[in-house]
Amino acid sequence: MPEGYCVKCKAKKEIAEAVEEVMKNGRKAIKGRCPTCGVVMFKILGGKAVVPPPTPAAPEPAAPPPNPAPAPASEPIPNHPTP
Repeated sequence: MPEGYCVKCKAKKEIAEAVEEVMKNGRKAIKGRCPTCGVVMFKILGGKAVVPPPTPAAPEPAAPPPNPAPAPASEPIPNHPTP
């Protein structure tokens, strides 16, 4: 059983009904109750929680790039010298 500090009893006690949780910032913690007064006790553990890496899905075959549409024939610009 993990040991934590009860703020109501002002003493270190064993945490009853202890459950390990992961906080929003990714750190591990233990949450439970004081065995004497029943107040919620919370102890932050060191280190970040280890999240298993996502399993790589089967790679999709690369689709060939679409053929670009042929450029329309442009008309000569009026009053523009042609080389």
